[in-house]
Amino acid sequence: MRDITIAIDAMGGDHGPHVTVRAAVNYLKKAEGVNLVLVGLTGAIEAELKALHRQTGPRLRIHHASEVVTMDDPLQVALRGKKDSSMRVMANLVKSGEADAGISAGNTGALMAVSRFVLKTLPGIDRPAIAGILPAKTGRTYVLDLGANVDCTPEHLRQFAVMGSALVSAIDHIDRPTVGLLNVGEEEIKGNEVVKRATELLREADINFRGNVEGDDIYKGTVDVVVCDGFVGNTMLKASEGLVKLLGGHLKAEFKRNPYTWLAGLVALPVLNALKGRMDPRRFNGATLLGLNGVVIKSHGSADAYSFRYAIERGVEEVRGGLLRRITETVGAHHHDTEETLAAANGDAT
Repeated sequence: MRDITIAIDAMGGDHGPHVTVRAAVNYLKKAEGVNLVLVGLTGAIEAELKALHRQTGPRLRIHHASEVVTMDDPLQVALRGKKDSSMRVMANLVKSGEADAGISAGNTGALMAVSRFVLKTLPGIDRPAIAGILPAKTGRTYVLDLGANVDCTPEHLRQFAVMGSALVSAIDHIDRPTVGLLNVGEEEIKGNEVVKRATELLREADINFRGNVEGDDIYKGTVDVVVCDGFVGNTMLKASEGLVKLLGGHLKAEFKRNPYTWLAGLVALPVLNALKGRMDPRRFNGATLLGLNGVVIKSHGSADAYSFRYAIERGVEEVRGGLLRRITETVGAHHHDTEETLAAANGDAT
């Protein structure tokens, strides 16, 4: 099996090379068969490598890019004004085949725009979607879209379901992952017209569709993939992140309330640490830009080195799992079936 090459936008995110370079170095200590390309300002990257007492070599090299897309840059600046940005060069490496996947913690909107412009979308896909992983009672749940598409048609939701199913098959090696459509209730009569029509399309699609699911089903792990539009998905994600911070803050405050609660917290520390490990959002870092003609992973902008390493790992998993091939085959098969159905309908009409 050939080595996998991952291009990393070393300048992206809140912390830039201080996090991305450290994460790359730490990842290579344990990974085999993976080469990393650090894309960005050579001087800044070399300074971080020097601080880590690490040198470039066959498995870790630098690809210079003279510009940086900041977290505040408008889309037009990122797309048209900075053609030699680390983000753009990273995407170009994926397009040319020099890299099998790209990772960035940069501006989400800019990354989606640049990646879509450079890589284009796969045949049969109208819009790329952002797919993330959330912890669940049964392990983890994949959710999409998490913000790329605020307004969606029923057909878009069907495409998201197909891509999400292929994603789980590639990463978790499940032949037919279960898929649910996020709604205000399980009954098919509930929801707006877009969701109702999407339910019909999903039942006709060649996926393991289990019907409508509600918000709590995401954390129950009722299905492997939960599909929704980007407005709902992003709102749900931010609310969940806020709740985790709220509960964590309240828990710390209660344990510090007096000497007795502090002692109780000390006794419960092993359990609390185990819970923290299971729920640690850093372990779920890395959202896939699904639907592009290339593998691109969006890391959280505030990710630390530990968290960013999981984004790299996710990119490697998707390449090894043949994500693009799975999506292309599934979408292509459905597109062929749709054409046959339309041709039959037209024949009956004549």
